[in-house]
Amino acid sequence: MKIWVDADACPNVIKEILFRAADRKRLGLTLVANQSVRIPPSPYIKAFRVQAGFDEADKHIARLVEPGDLVITADIPLAAEVVEKGAYALNPRGELYHRDNIRERLAMRNLMEELRSTGIDIGGPGAFNLADRQAFANRLDVFLNRRHP
Repeated sequence: MKIWVDADACPNVIKEILFRAADRKRLGLTLVANQSVRIPPSPYIKAFRVQAGFDEADKHIARLVEPGDLVITADIPLAAEVVEKGAYALNPRGELYHRDNIRERLAMRNLMEELRSTGIDIGGPGAFNLADRQAFANRLDVFLNRRHP
């Protein structure tokens, strides 16, 4: 099992949680972004820089993810793609996407996009906060302990 991170929009505090988890569990962690990402020295952690462009990091992750891997992303279409390949996706707010819930999340995301395109202001997610960070850390721990004791 490997952990992939859609690192362009991933909060730094989430990256720090992931760095500690990768070292603690001795799991491969790859951060993928279209800009340089700072990582701590570790045999388990690496960063991969993709070319600039729309969804290049997503395409790279989707191409390399394998069944059972975990992808950290807030991007619902990427989450849907990796779940379709037998992997899991966890967003930085602690929601785990899997075969049982991803279609519903994708449909809701598409509806919201459609409403926005008609000019309806539906707002966006609230500011990332301590409760989100804790939810992510808790969900990650449960996931890793079940799949990589």
